[in-house]
Formats: sequence, structure tokens, C-alpha cells
Amino acid sequence: MVSALVLPGVHVEDYITGILIAVVLALFNVSLKPLMIIVTIPVTIFTFGLFLLVINALMIILAAKLVPGFEVDGFWWALLFSILLSLISSLFMRVDNRDQRQSNKW
Repeated sequence: MVSALVLPGVHVEDYITGILIAVVLALFNVSLKPLMIIVTIPVTIFTFGLFLLVINALMIILAAKLVPGFEVDGFWWALLFSILLSLISSLFMRVDNRDQRQSNKW
């Protein structure tokens, strides 16, 4: 939802749609992404891993086709959305890891 609020080319109808997008993208990350990574290993190595952003953008475009109420205005918006989503996810992971380290001290 935060990414959709920041980017004008990404439209999310409501919070239920946002939750549905999260579920669909999680399912894609578990099922489709590993297959796409295996198929594109040469390109991913050649681009030093940057092609993974393209894979994420393609999964977001596919999610936009499947989830009603979620629209992405084009590939570049999907790419920006995937970058912003990755940054937000890494921020949450960092906070979570810090909380786990503090709880392990006791």
C-alpha cells in the first residue's frame, strides 16, 4: 500500500486489494520466481543480478492482470514498484532482525 501511495503509476483500489496483492505476490515468489531464476541464470549472471529486478517487475505485471483493482501503468512503473517494494521489505527485515537480536540477549 505504501508503494502504491508513493508511485502515481501504480493504483490499488482498497486495503482488501492490497492484501490480495500481497498474497498473490507471495505465491509467485514461492512458485514462479525460482523457476524464472533458473531459466534466466545466464542473463542474471551477465547483468550481475540486476535482471532479478526485471523478473520482479514481470511478476508484478502478471499480478496486475490477475488481481482486479490493482493496476500498473507500464513496465517502468512495475520496475519502480519492485525496487520500492524491495527497499521497504529490507527495511522491515532489518527491524525484525534487530528485534530478534535484542530478544536473544535475555
